[in-house]
Amino acid sequence: MIRDLIKGAAGGALATAAMSGVMVAGSRMGLMPDQPPKRIVRALLPGHRHRPKPGEGVAGALAHAGFGITLGSLYGVLARGRRVPAAAGVGYALTIWASSYQGWIPGLGILPRASRDRRGRQAVMVAGHVVYGTVLALAMNRLNAPDSP
Repeated sequence: MIRDLIKGAAGGALATAAMSGVMVAGSRMGLMPDQPPKRIVRALLPGHRHRPKPGEGVAGALAHAGFGITLGSLYGVLARGRRVPAAAGVGYALTIWASSYQGWIPGLGILPRASRDRRGRQAVMVAGHVVYGTVLALAMNRLNAPDSP
């Protein structure tokens, strides 16, 4: 199980980096004014929940990496050393997206539900989660291949 956690963490780190690239590209294209992880950190830090705070960008990036690595670790445990279709990783990532952007994030008043949010932000976030799930599954399949260390 520890080995699966570690492999999942490695896959989660790689997948989060790929997803972050999609998010940065979406921001540069003007599809979302700021990054959701930064908004989440802003809301959780002391002070007014909707006003920018010093260091929130770095804290948001670190929180996003930690979240992605943690959920990658969980995926590693669920995969149990088996190779899984990339579609399973995409399904896992879209479940994370739905539970986050239709669930706990609007529940905490950080962003509106995905169904009521900016279309551009949600398009970027769905695409980012598809990339996360694909990269996570492919990384785990490589790490779980018989010839892997």
